[in-house]
Order: sequence, then structure tokens, then C-alpha cells
Amino acid sequence: MRLTKKTYLQGFFITVAILAVIRWVFPEVATANNSNQPPLPCPTNTTAQTGSPMRHRILSVASYKEAFPDTNAVQLVAAQQWGVPPVKNREDAEARKKELVYIGSNPYYHVDPLSSSIPYLVPRAAVLLQDIGQAFFDSLYAKGVPFHKLIVTSVLRSQEDVSKLRGRNVNATENSCHLYGTTFDICYNRYKTVENPEGPARRQVRNDTLKWVLSEVLRDMRVQQRCFIKYEVKQGCFHMTVR
Repeated sequence: MRLTKKTYLQGFFITVAILAVIRWVFPEVATANNSNQPPLPCPTNTTAQTGSPMRHRILSVASYKEAFPDTNAVQLVAAQQWGVPPVKNREDAEARKKELVYIGSNPYYHVDPLSSSIPYLVPRAAVLLQDIGQAFFDSLYAKGVPFHKLIVTSVLRSQEDVSKLRGRNVNATENSCHLYGTTFDICYNRYKTVENPEGPARRQVRNDTLKWVLSEVLRDMRVQQRCFIKYEVKQGCFHMTVR
């Protein structure tokens, strides 16, 4: 039988009327077992005693190598899927501006002076980087840690850049994911403090603490299948490619 709007409303009002009669006849129903109920939890963002913001714990990850194991071979598949054809040199990169977007320092991250890469990414990777920076800020706020910007140390590399870099960087492979504009490196042992130049100095925070917070953010991004990530020990960075 098809349930019409009229039938639904009639059933609804009849049910309400029956419940009202039951409560009137048996008032103890409304208060039964209330004394045994545990107190309602406090809001997650405030404490019960003071009403001040509650700080979330900093947990990090159990192992950086295990949490971020994605090798160049794994990342290369995604780079070739979502990236541009490898650029030959900087002039070639400039000609690809319809496919690439400029990556510059902003409120969420700082781009180091680049000597072996060019500040461009495909739009998909640029959005990922922005989301990571914003999530890092949100996490710092939730944990009561003073704001710090992430530092981006490498972005798009030309074939010419890779050729020069291979002579001094053991992790720079000939077929680098950086060639495709899908890949960037975020430093984990340096951060930019955010503070008012004319105001009081911010509380000092150890780089290890910031690294723990960053690792939580990156782990979540990887679990959400937004990117592949490799923990680079010698280069001091998280090397990641958009998915």
C-alpha cells in the first residue's frame, strides 16, 4: 500500500497522542533511571571547570618509515597519470603555464629560495599542498601550539635540474616524480614561526613537536588516498606526490 502524506501525518499525530497519554498516566517513565545516568560529556573544545579551550593530544605516528613508505616507483605511476609531460628546462616550464599554477609563499606555507626546482605544480597538487598547510594550522590550533608555516623545499624540476642534481643528491633519480609537476617536498626539521613583528615573541616550540603534528596531518592525507608519501631521512623532508 502506498503511504500518502495524509496517512503519514495521521499516524504521526496518533503516535504523539498515545505517548502523551502514557506520560500523563505514568509520569515516572520520564524520570526513570536518571540518577544512574553518567553526566553528559563536556564539549570537545572546552574544559568543564574553566570553559577554556581543551587541547588535543599530540600523538605523532608509531614509525615514520612505516607510515610513509611510498617509493619513487610507486609515486611515479601517479605522477605520470596526473602530471604534465616532463619539462626540458625553465624556458619549457614557462611555456606550460596553461597546465601549471604558480606556487608562492602564503599564510599556510613558505617556499624556500629554489635553486634546483621551479615554483609550479599542476592544479591538483597545488590544492593538496594548500589543504595540507591549512590542516596543519587547524591541528596546531586544536593542540594549543603556536602557529608555524610549513616550508616547501622542492617543487617542479626540469630535466636539466635533475641532471645537475643527481651529482649531489642520492635521492634524485633520472626519472624523478618532480618532472611532472605533481610532487613537492616539505621540510620536517625547519618551520616558519608566525608572529606579530611588533608584538611579544611567541612561545618557542621544538621542531620535533611540530614534526609530530605534521606527521599526523600527512598520515590522514595518505589514509584519505590524497597522496603518496616517502619519509626522506638524508634530505630531511616528506617527499609526496598527489593521487
